[in-house]
Amino acid sequence: MEKENLKDIYLAGGCFWGTEHYLKQIDGVVDTEVGFANGRTENPTYKEVCTDKTGFAETVHVTYDPAKVSLKFLLEMYFKAIDPTSINRQGHDTGTQYRTGVYYTDKDDEKIINEVFAEEQKHINGKIAVENQPLKNFYKAEDYHQDYLDKNPDGYCHLPQSLFEFARKAKDTKK
Repeated sequence: MEKENLKDIYLAGGCFWGTEHYLKQIDGVVDTEVGFANGRTENPTYKEVCTDKTGFAETVHVTYDPAKVSLKFLLEMYFKAIDPTSINRQGHDTGTQYRTGVYYTDKDDEKIINEVFAEEQKHINGKIAVENQPLKNFYKAEDYHQDYLDKNPDGYCHLPQSLFEFARKAKDTKK
């Protein structure tokens, strides 16, 4: 696959271990990398991010093949894995690093992101609390966080196992 044919989106969905594992199951996702997005310091460590003082969100950098999966479909799948009305919390994890967010690098993606947010809002009681912003910065997390649930199949995850199976079977029928 030629790198220039791929696209990127950054998705914060609570603890990045489960969010990454979920997203990488989706057909068309070529690569994932966990890290920290849209904070106030440089090169933060996991320990620093957990203090709630850096402003970073645990985030998954998703590289995908738009010939196989659309941004719209990826975002619809993302919304199935989060509580979009929760502020600084997903599952049992609390703190600003567990907030939800969609961070984009391609200005052309903003229209699609806004459309998906508007559609999701129609089906939700309350206001969507998911950030929708350009990516300001992203720092890769320590190596032991990368592909954590592949390395630790019984490791902690705020997402149910059934969601991973759902993602493996999901197909973007509009492509």
